[in-house]
This record gives sequence, structure tokens and C-alpha cells, in this order.
Amino acid sequence: MSRLHDPFRRGQLAIAALFLSLGFQYATWAARIPAVKADLDLSAAEVGVLLMAAGVGAAVSFPAVAWLMRRMGSRRLALLSQLGLALLLLALAAAPNYPVALLVMCADGVLVGCLNVAMNAQGAALEARHERNTMAKLHAVFSAGSLLAALLASGMTAATGSVAAHFGVAVVLLAALGATARTGLLDEDAPADAAAPADAPAPADPEPARRRWTVPSRLTLWMCCAMVFGTVAEGAMNDWSALYLKDIAEASAELAPLGIAVVSGMMVVARLFADGWRGRWGDGRVVLLGSAVAGTGLAVALVSGGVAPALAGFACMGLGIAAVTPCVYAAAARQGSDALTLVAAMGTTGLLAGPPLIGFIAGASNLAWGMGAVAASAGAVALCSTRIRWTPVPVTRSEATPA
Repeated sequence: MSRLHDPFRRGQLAIAALFLSLGFQYATWAARIPAVKADLDLSAAEVGVLLMAAGVGAAVSFPAVAWLMRRMGSRRLALLSQLGLALLLLALAAAPNYPVALLVMCADGVLVGCLNVAMNAQGAALEARHERNTMAKLHAVFSAGSLLAALLASGMTAATGSVAAHFGVAVVLLAALGATARTGLLDEDAPADAAAPADAPAPADPEPARRRWTVPSRLTLWMCCAMVFGTVAEGAMNDWSALYLKDIAEASAELAPLGIAVVSGMMVVARLFADGWRGRWGDGRVVLLGSAVAGTGLAVALVSGGVAPALAGFACMGLGIAAVTPCVYAAAARQGSDALTLVAAMGTTGLLAGPPLIGFIAGASNLAWGMGAVAASAGAVALCSTRIRWTPVPVTRSEATPA
């Protein structure tokens, strides 16, 4: 069967378009924050509040996303939120003043929460239907979307200083990605795993259970904890690695940006191979060993000191933490849309809370202790993974293995 007519490949391409869209849209507006700051004559503090507005919108979107998932399903919610995120780029470019820009960014955060849940639900459904792993590769595509947006922003900035022109081109690309996604998304979400955990209350009537939110089980709460600590580590490494190299490891100005490059590069590579690891060893072991490697590698680097050990430790962190979010998302999706929505909201909270928390610790002592907290977060993921009952799923081969 050709790739074009393979249902799995067609679904994988459609869902990958959603992941690419989210990474591309986020990095597009983030890359033009300096221009938005100049156009609206904002102070540094106002820019901070503007960025926080997007995060707050994503963090508080949980009740709305849970309701929308039950009402619309992941396919419709994904397509509508992807379209809304494209239009919000135009709204941000046309924002006449600071209050309007704040509203736009808050709405952006809400739609990010919607698309994040819906596209991960689609990925989990694709794995369950075709019994082939692909979630980690989909998350790698998200990172590729950010890279593509950065390259476009660099080119458009060199060609024109107009934010509206840049965002207009971005919207055209997002429209093409939306059209690609529309052709292959699944019509229904993955059902909750039949082997429900012992501590999860089973509803007597399944029909109302699809219509109202239920109290999360202990299993879901452990997934939330793993997601929070994993995203704290992931977000903090992106924000603080360059500063650690410069201020603590005393790297040159040319070497300092390599911290972000090493972490991001290793995460992309690991996510490209992680689906094969999941099929061979299982999600639970991948999360446990990966987070242990991440925490231990970074801790050894911090104790050793120096630029080379730091870069090696950052590589261990990127390699080990990369598969955490795909595996936890897949496990949460098997518990139902409410569990997935809550876990996704906790992931956003970790991304929001991580960098400021590390900054607070660094202010109270120094950045070495702050990075030590990042290593401890990775260790906490390993601990949480032992408390999660990783229900076996009928996924016996990676997406690269022919049916």
C-alpha cells in the first residue's frame, strides 16, 4: 500500500500538521515581540504581563476545554482552534493599544489549550486504532514548527519591518496546514482503556459520564505531577541554560547560546527515535530511565563545573526528558478526555511556573542551585512514573515498521 493511501500515514500527516501549526504559531508571535513592543510603546514590565496573559489564558482554559471536548470531539475542536490561532496573529498585528493586545494574547492562550488537548487526543486515537507508535514523532514535529517559524521571522525581518506583512505570510502557511489536517483527522477519540485503575470510580451510567466532568483518580493525579515536573525541567532548560553557561560556567558569548541548541537538538533527535523505544521497552520504562538519565546527567555536570560538562549535562537532559510528555499524554488520553485535559493544563502550569521558580531560587542563592532544582524535577518525574500504572496498550510496533 502506498504512503498516500495508507490510512495510518494519512492520519499521521494530518495530525502532524496540527503539531506543526502550534509550534509555528507560537514561535511566530514570540519572535516579533520586540517589534510589538516598539509599535505599542510598551515597557519591559508591560511586555512581561503580555507574555503572562497568554500563559494565564492557557492555564485557566481547562474547564472550557473539557466541556468543548465532550461537546465537539477532538477533530472539530482541533480544526476550529487551529483556525482561531491563525486569525489571532492578524488581530495581534492590528491591535491598536495595550489592553486589546492583552485580550488577544489571553484568547491565544485559551486556543493553545484547546489545540494542545485536541491534537494529543488525535495522536493517541491514531496509535490505538492502528497499533503503531507515533506520539513522540508528532511532538518532534512541534519543535520543527518552532524552527520553521524562527527561520521565517528572520527572513521577513530582513525583508520588511512590517509585523502585519510577516503575520500575513504566516497565516497563509497556517491555512495550508489546516487544509492538510482537515483531510485525514480521525472522527472519534481513543476510548478510555478498558482496564480502568482500581482507584478510579466507575460510573453506573456511561452516558452521563460523557457529559460531565468527574473527580480525577489518583492515577490521573500522578500523571499530572509527572507532567508538571517534566515541563518545569523542559521549560527551565530553554530559559536558563544560556545564562548558566555565561554566568556560572564562564563560557564565552559565542558559546553561551549553545546551551539552548544542545537541549533542543537532543530533544528533537530523541523524539524521532522514542516511538521505537516505546514499542520495545514500554512507556513506563522509557519515562523512568529517561528522567533518571536527565536528572543524573545534569546533577553530575553541575557538580563537575565547566563548559564541557555543562553541555554534556544539557545533552543528557534533552535526551532523557524528551519522551516524558508524549508518553504521559498518551497515557492520559487512554483515561478519557477529562484526564487528558487536566494533564495538559498541568503541563502548561509547569511551563509557566518553571522559569520563574528557577529565577527565584537563583536570586536567593545562585543559578547553580536553580539548575539543581531542574535536576531534582527530572528526578521527581522518575518517582512519579513508578506510581503510575502504565496500562499495557496493543501497540506492538513503531510507526516506522511496516504493517
